Amino acid sequence: MKISICIPMYNESAICQDTLLTLVEEAENLKKRGYPCEIVFCDDGSHDRSGEILRRDIEEWGYTDVKVIICKKNLGKGAAVREAVLNTDGDVVVYTDCDLAYGTEPIIRAARLIEEGSDAVLGSRNLEKGSYGEYTPIRRFASRTYIKVISLAAGFKMSDSQCGFKAYKGDLARRIFSLCTVNGFAFDLEAIKIGQKMGLKFVEMPVKIINHRDSKINLVRDTVKMLSDIKVIKKKVKTLDL
Repeated sequence: MKISICIPMYNESAICQDTLLTLVEEAENLKKRGYPCEIVFCDDGSHDRSGEILRRDIEEWGYTDVKVIICKKNLGKGAAVREAVLNTDGDVVVYTDCDLAYGTEPIIRAARLIEEGSDAVLGSRNLEKGSYGEYTPIRRFASRTYIKVISLAAGFKMSDSQCGFKAYKGDLARRIFSLCTVNGFAFDLEAIKIGQKMGLKFVEMPVKIINHRDSKINLVRDTVKMLSDIKVIKKKVKTLDL
């Protein structure tokens, strides 16, 4: 079973090389356990040459099974994930953030859940105590409130729609993301809503934040944008003939 690991990034020159090294090492470990991997980075129009840095490193270090897609314009995380997913060929497609906030251990757990019959695996920070790591109480409260508001608006029944770690069966991921159009943070919900209409079997999997950094989300601005996108998503999904 081949695993495709997708990493969206925007102005990540400070960490992208370390991420590359970590993922290449993890890919080697997974290969030894019977899970060959490919790694697909998508640079969402960075201004700090993140994508160019990785392309140079991949060539110099002779890495294989690593792709770097560079978008000309910054469109949003949803656009970067979509582009990465559509350039995979794995039996399992995983996507997570460039800071590897949840580490690499969830990759094999998600792949095994899909091997056992799940269609999609949603990482959740709300299934076990201590999953928010070093988040301050205020940030934990803000994050959970944000998730709750978005979930209520979208009719999302599970515990954490906005967790940055998710995995899908490869063919289903590519079909779903070929239908997605949302470029912003609501892309996760769009993919889930399409998957639900297709009748996919979703399962949640606990993950814990082990690499902590400041959020790129502006609570007020991005919540307003999310709610607007959710209205569009709900109307669009109703019209899809799947």
